[in-house]
Amino acid sequence: MPRSGSDGKSRCRWAGTDPLYVAYHDREWGCPVHDDRTLFEFLVLEGAQAGLSWITILRKRPAYRAAFDGFDPCRVAAYDGAKIEALLADAGIVRNRRKIEAAVRNAQAFRAIQGEYGTFDAYLWRFVSGAPVQNDWRCQAEIPAKTPVSEALSRDLSRRGFGFVGPTICYAFMQAVGMVNDHTLDCFRHPEIRRLRG
Repeated sequence: MPRSGSDGKSRCRWAGTDPLYVAYHDREWGCPVHDDRTLFEFLVLEGAQAGLSWITILRKRPAYRAAFDGFDPCRVAAYDGAKIEALLADAGIVRNRRKIEAAVRNAQAFRAIQGEYGTFDAYLWRFVSGAPVQNDWRCQAEIPAKTPVSEALSRDLSRRGFGFVGPTICYAFMQAVGMVNDHTLDCFRHPEIRRLRG
């Protein structure tokens, strides 16, 4: 069953009632993203989320933007040991060395893909033939944690040197950036996202 908010709109149950979560669900989740900096932002945040709740990451998102130079992959790719130590001392972000070091390596691999394909966007959207996958899930329980496409994306990113890009993280990333429309059929956003078409 969907969750109806105080505005009477039915939403995916995971959106809950936290205003930050609801705003993210209503304005961002599932919208097709083609801006490389935003794509890099979601890669970093999805990796940081591993083992944590997404609402925790959403609350830390402004601090992440400040700490990671607005998610500019060129700048992050150049971070050195001193910068990594400074990030580990930043209480506003998840202070996990493996995740922070992976974010830097991912920025370097991200830049390599941009060099090969022109944009990370051009590389990424090939995995869904350039258009969002339109799903028709009736309830949240039907939505998979990973798919053959997320497994293929995970394998290729891993081969290119990315970290924290397992199939489940990749599928969450794909959902976030609109490569798939996983709003349930009873959610008011499902038809809106379907109309965007990428």
